[in-house]
Formats: sequence, C-alpha cells, structure tokens
Amino acid sequence: MSTTTAQERLIEERQEDSAKRRQIMDGARRTFLANGFDAASMNEIARTAGVSKGTLYVYFKSKEELFEAIVEAQMREQGQQVFNFDRDADIQVELSRLGRAYSQFMSRPGGVSELRTVMAIADRMPELGAKFFLAGPAFGIERLRQYLEEKVAAGILDTHDCEVAAAQFLDACVATTFKPMIFNLAGPPSDDRVAHVVDMAVRVFLSAYLRR
Repeated sequence: MSTTTAQERLIEERQEDSAKRRQIMDGARRTFLANGFDAASMNEIARTAGVSKGTLYVYFKSKEELFEAIVEAQMREQGQQVFNFDRDADIQVELSRLGRAYSQFMSRPGGVSELRTVMAIADRMPELGAKFFLAGPAFGIERLRQYLEEKVAAGILDTHDCEVAAAQFLDACVATTFKPMIFNLAGPPSDDRVAHVVDMAVRVFLSAYLRR
C-alpha cells in the first residue's frame, strides 16, 4: 500500500511540475510577444506567469533557454497538428488538408511575432535560429518529402525531387497570404482566401507530378 501511495505522489508531483512549466512558458510567451526578446526581463516574465523569480529559475536558467523551449513547443505542435498524414486518403484530399492546416498554423495569432523575434536574434544567437529552422520548416519539408516518396513508390506520383517539391508546395500554400503579414501589410487571410490559394497550389502540384 505504501509503495502505491508513493507512486501516486510521484505522479502528482510530475503533473504539477509539468503544469508549472506550462504556466511559466505561457507567461513568457505573452511577455515576449508584448515586449520583444531584448526588452523582456526575467522579472517581467515571472510577474506575468504569476510565479516567483526563484521558481522561474528552477525551471529555466535564462530567458534564452526559456525562449528556446517555447519555440520547440510551438514546432512540436505544428508537427502534431499539420504534418500527421493519413496514408489511406486520396492524395488530392490530403494535400488540400495539409495546405489549409499549414496556412492556418502559419497565420495563427502570435505566430508572425514569434518568427520576427527569431529572425531578429538569429545573428547573435545562430544556434537558436538553426534549431528553429530544423524543428519547424525543415521538419515539415522532411515529413512531406517522406509522404511524397511513398506516393512515388506506390506509382501515384511520377519520380521527382521530392524534397524540392515539398518545399515548393508549402511555399505555394502561403503565397500572397503569409509574407504580407510579416511586413504588417495585411492581417490573417480569410478562410475563403486560404482555400483559394491552397486549391491552386494543389492543382499545380498534381498537374506537374501526378502519374497519368
């Protein structure tokens, strides 16, 4: 009985630890979005997260480590939400699903600000820029490349450079929608605009690579 109680207590402690970590990361994310990376202080992050500065440092040694954890969490979310393929679905249906999900993820609230923040500090923190690229854009391209190569092997697509095709398809899905957001020329695209742009990207891709 005592062993079970100890195990339950350990589980509860781990759950509390995970919840506290999420609480800190959520507060830090709000602080970074409001102030930018350079202006955000650990004091402000602690206040926003509703924890003491001592508690903050128990979980994260620096704001660089904290920002890195936020970026990695966002990229994991992208992988789970967007690049989780249904291998049995029709390729046109699945590419359309992917394109819409990718476009919506890229234009999510706060997403552009996070990207700007990474780009702004990548020169002096190249390791963070590299981790962001590998965990985000490169991860998505790689997952799509694998999916496309499976379709080539199955005889659904003609042989082609699947890595380049994957990158081009993803760029096409956010053509005219995401880049204007980066420069504050426009806000998030409407659902109709996303559907229009993605449908065009899918048609162009399949017209080039679908085996006849």
